[in-house]
Amino acid sequence: MVVELARRRFTVDEYHRMGEVGILSRDDRVELIDGEIVEMTPIGPRHAFRVATLTQRLVPLLGDRAVVWVQMPVRLGPRHEPEPDLALLRPPLGRYAKQLPGLEDVLLLIEISDSSIAYDRGVKLRMYAEAGIPEVWIVDLEGNAIEVYREPTSAGYLDSQRVTRGGRVAPDAFPDVPFPIDDVLG
Repeated sequence: MVVELARRRFTVDEYHRMGEVGILSRDDRVELIDGEIVEMTPIGPRHAFRVATLTQRLVPLLGDRAVVWVQMPVRLGPRHEPEPDLALLRPPLGRYAKQLPGLEDVLLLIEISDSSIAYDRGVKLRMYAEAGIPEVWIVDLEGNAIEVYREPTSAGYLDSQRVTRGGRVAPDAFPDVPFPIDDVLG
C-alpha cells in the first residue's frame, strides 16, 4: 500500500514571515509556487547577460509607460509569489513602495530559459495562465527563439507563437514597441 503524505503549503504571508524571522534569508534563491517554497536554478553568465540585455532594451523603449521589474517578486494570489526574470508593470513605480505588484499590475512576464525550459513551459506557464497573466514570453536560449503566450484561461494560453531569429516581437500592451529577436538572443 502506497501512502501519499500530506504536504504543508504556505501562504504568501507565511512565506514573508519566514523571511522576517530569519528562516529564509536574502541569499536564498527561492520563490513560492502553489504554496511550496521552490529553489530557483542558479543564474549563470549567459542568463544574467540576457536579462541585462533585455532590461537595457526595454527601459528606453518604454520610458515611463511601464515599470521594468527585474528578478523581483510578483504576488499572484494567496499561494503564489514567483520571481520572473522580467516583468512589465503598470506605472508609476511609486505604487510598489509599500506593496508588491499583484496580478492587476502585470502587463507582461518574461522568463529567460536555458536550463529551466521544461519548468518554465510547464509549472510556471500553467500558473501564469491560471492567474490570468495577460502575456508571457519565454526566451528559449537553447532554441534561439522567444515563445509568446497570450489569452490566458484556466487550462493554459489560447494563443501561442514561436518567433525565431530574424523576427520581431512587441508586447501586446505596447504594439508600437517592436524589437528584433536577435537583440535579445545575441
